[in-house]
Amino acid sequence: MRGAPEHRITSAGLALSEEQVSRQRKYFISMMIRTACFILTIVLPSPYRWVALFGAVTLPYIAVVIANAGRENVTGNPSVYTEEVKSIEGS
Repeated sequence: MRGAPEHRITSAGLALSEEQVSRQRKYFISMMIRTACFILTIVLPSPYRWVALFGAVTLPYIAVVIANAGRENVTGNPSVYTEEVKSIEGS
Protein backbone atom coordinates (compact mmCIF):
# COMPACT_ATOMS: atom_id res chain seq x y z
CA MET A 1 0.00 0.00 0.00
CA ARG A 2 1.66 3.15 -1.23
CA GLY A 3 -0.52 5.64 0.63
CA ALA A 4 -0.56 3.80 3.95
CA PRO A 5 0.38 5.98 6.92
CA GLU A 6 3.63 5.22 8.66
CA HIS A 7 3.48 4.84 12.42
CA ARG A 8 6.33 5.71 14.68
CA ILE A 9 6.97 3.03 17.30
CA THR A 10 9.82 4.76 19.10
CA SER A 11 10.79 8.22 20.18
CA ALA A 12 14.42 7.65 19.13
CA GLY A 13 15.87 10.14 16.69
CA LEU A 14 18.07 9.53 13.68
CA ALA A 15 21.14 7.37 14.01
CA LEU A 16 24.22 9.35 14.97
CA SER A 17 26.01 8.34 11.76
CA GLU A 18 23.13 9.70 9.63
CA GLU A 19 23.06 12.89 11.62
CA GLN A 20 26.83 13.39 11.31
CA VAL A 21 26.62 13.18 7.52
CA SER A 22 23.97 15.89 7.53
CA ARG A 23 25.99 18.13 9.85
CA GLN A 24 29.16 17.64 7.80
CA ARG A 25 27.30 18.57 4.63
CA LYS A 26 25.93 21.77 6.22
CA TYR A 27 29.38 22.73 7.51
CA PHE A 28 31.02 22.03 4.14
CA ILE A 29 28.48 24.22 2.31
CA SER A 30 29.02 27.02 4.82
CA MET A 31 32.78 26.85 4.36
CA MET A 32 32.41 26.96 0.58
CA ILE A 33 30.32 30.11 0.96
CA ARG A 34 33.07 31.51 3.21
CA THR A 35 35.66 30.75 0.55
CA ALA A 36 33.51 32.54 -2.01
CA CYS A 37 33.29 35.53 0.33
CA PHE A 38 37.09 35.69 0.57
CA ILE A 39 37.38 35.59 -3.21
CA LEU A 40 34.69 38.27 -3.54
CA THR A 41 36.62 40.41 -1.05
CA ILE A 42 39.47 40.55 -3.54
CA VAL A 43 37.32 41.01 -6.64
CA LEU A 44 34.56 43.41 -5.56
CA PRO A 45 34.81 47.21 -5.30
CA SER A 46 35.02 48.92 -1.91
CA PRO A 47 31.50 49.06 -0.42
CA TYR A 48 30.68 45.46 -1.38
CA ARG A 49 34.13 44.26 -0.39
CA TRP A 50 33.40 45.00 3.28
CA VAL A 51 30.15 43.05 3.19
CA ALA A 52 31.95 40.05 1.71
CA LEU A 53 34.73 40.35 4.29
CA PHE A 54 32.17 40.53 7.10
CA GLY A 55 30.58 37.33 5.77
CA ALA A 56 33.94 35.60 5.57
CA VAL A 57 34.78 36.54 9.16
CA THR A 58 31.40 35.65 10.73
CA LEU A 59 30.59 32.50 8.76
CA PRO A 60 32.78 30.13 10.82
CA TYR A 61 30.77 30.88 13.96
CA ILE A 62 27.45 30.62 12.13
CA ALA A 63 28.55 27.39 10.41
CA VAL A 64 29.43 25.72 13.71
CA VAL A 65 26.14 26.75 15.30
CA ILE A 66 24.13 25.48 12.32
CA ALA A 67 26.12 22.25 12.05
CA ASN A 68 25.72 21.43 15.73
CA ALA A 69 22.03 22.27 15.90
CA GLY A 70 19.55 19.44 15.87
CA ARG A 71 20.87 16.93 18.39
CA GLU A 72 18.80 18.35 21.24
CA ASN A 73 16.30 16.20 23.08
CA VAL A 74 12.99 16.47 21.31
CA THR A 75 9.93 16.49 23.52
CA GLY A 76 6.42 15.90 22.41
CA ASN A 77 7.10 13.15 19.89
CA PRO A 78 3.93 11.84 18.34
CA SER A 79 2.44 8.87 20.05
CA VAL A 80 1.89 5.59 18.27
CA TYR A 81 -1.74 5.84 19.21
CA THR A 82 -2.83 8.80 17.08
CA GLU A 83 -6.23 10.22 16.24
CA GLU A 84 -6.24 8.32 12.96
CA VAL A 85 -5.73 5.03 14.79
CA LYS A 86 -8.48 5.94 17.25
CA SER A 87 -10.93 6.60 14.42
CA ILE A 88 -10.09 3.26 12.78
CA GLU A 89 -10.60 1.39 16.05
CA GLY A 90 -13.86 3.23 16.70
CA SER A 91 -15.34 2.06 13.40
